[in-house]
Amino acid sequence: MKDIVVVIGTGSIGQAIARRVGVGKHIILADLRQENANGAAETFGNAGYETSTTIVDVSSRVSVHALVQMALSFGDVTGVIHAAGVSPSQASPEVILKVDLYGTALVLEEFGNIIAPSGSAVVIASQSGHRLGALTAEQNKALATTPTDALLNLPMLQPSQIKDSLHAYQLSKRGNSLRVMAEAVRWGKRKARVNTISPGIVITPLAKDELNGPRSEDYRRMIDLCPVGRAATPDEVGAVGALLMGTDGTFITGSDFLMDGGVTASYWYGELAAK
Repeated sequence: MKDIVVVIGTGSIGQAIARRVGVGKHIILADLRQENANGAAETFGNAGYETSTTIVDVSSRVSVHALVQMALSFGDVTGVIHAAGVSPSQASPEVILKVDLYGTALVLEEFGNIIAPSGSAVVIASQSGHRLGALTAEQNKALATTPTDALLNLPMLQPSQIKDSLHAYQLSKRGNSLRVMAEAVRWGKRKARVNTISPGIVITPLAKDELNGPRSEDYRRMIDLCPVGRAATPDEVGAVGALLMGTDGTFITGSDFLMDGGVTASYWYGELAAK
């Protein structure tokens, strides 16, 4: 029986983190599309990693629970990398809330029930959560602690309250970091840790969809006008993920790491600020 690292969403960011934390472990590559998981498995296999693949729909409790049971059949789950999600240009507000918000809460709940002592997880959120205006204390608590299966029934998440797909995405990503903060308390009782990373624009297929979508002009402005002046690479997110999941990060839990090249700083105080 080996230590198990579960990667949910087998795109560039999930793979980049797994490369750094999966050495000597069995990596389970789970994705909504089997072909994506298979492609990642081929890449990892060619580099000497041991993998298995499966399909998972993070918006389905039955599917996520089946993934948990599969993982346990191989050994102790010591790592979870949750990088699945959809972007504003890819889906409707309803789908975004179900996948990015509810799906993340579901993954945290199910894996928090079985995570091994000294285990750790990273959830990929987004800079977008940091550009949403302030919520009330009651709204923050509701996003953080409402039972998973009641989460989408919150008044603030009803269609009449959601402006568009971007608004749904921002709420989901803010909800991810709040949920992780609350879950860190529960995970701590198992001597395990969980954190979020909120990347800016990282050059992945999802980002390319946005760069060619209806908000492409805004995306290109963010890249051009942020203090760093470029987009990120998946490996840069991988480095932060490795810190949070590794031995150098054992005092870090319930935290959100914003790494966006300064886009949020510029949005609030610089050239990207609304004039």
